Amino acid sequence: MTAPYRLHYAPDNASVIVRLTLEELGLPYETALLERAKQAHAAPAYLALNPGGLIPTLETPEGAIFETGAILLWLADRHGRLAPAPDAAARGDFLKWLFYLANTAHTALRMSFYAEKYVGPDRDAQHLLRSTMQARFGDCLDILETRATPWFSAETPSVLDYYLACLMRWRALYPEGTRGNYDASAWPRLHALLTHLESRPATGRVAAAEGLGAHPFTAPDYCDPPEGSAT
Repeated sequence: MTAPYRLHYAPDNASVIVRLTLEELGLPYETALLERAKQAHAAPAYLALNPGGLIPTLETPEGAIFETGAILLWLADRHGRLAPAPDAAARGDFLKWLFYLANTAHTALRMSFYAEKYVGPDRDAQHLLRSTMQARFGDCLDILETRATPWFSAETPSVLDYYLACLMRWRALYPEGTRGNYDASAWPRLHALLTHLESRPATGRVAAAEGLGAHPFTAPDYCDPPEGSAT
């Protein structure tokens, strides 16, 4: 690597959360495109870095890191920004919301996106799982709106912000045809965060690199990347 980090990514996949964080931290990094249509994330060379074959993976001087939450936490700790220090009083509160995003909110979205992987080919079962998980994600947003203070506000920037913004973006877009029952403005505090993040230079750079549009969080549309594809 010519830069300290190499991000293995696909446009508008979970790797975009890490890319936003790298940009917000002002860190030099390289990118390595994974062509999902060609199953590049299942190739032996990639599986040697990430045995689960999921996206993203971040190569570092200390080795490869996978799992989005782990990468975000490692970057914040390594560079002393976007998360409370390990000995800070707010550390435990921060960690519970990071794991809530990774283990509960993100998981609910993933199950709604790929219902067939969990319940097989039965369309009725897929619909039931999808609607159940979308409702669960809405419940997650209710909790984050009212309980996760002071996080998710312009006054306390952290890696949590970009993670949530991307999840809310994807809920508006996927699965196709389900946007009608979702409106991010139903959560005013979180929506204000989305508006603030769109003004950040880091968001502008990543949006340009991955074709996310001018308003990737408040008025999301399907990405039109200069290379690769989201699916």
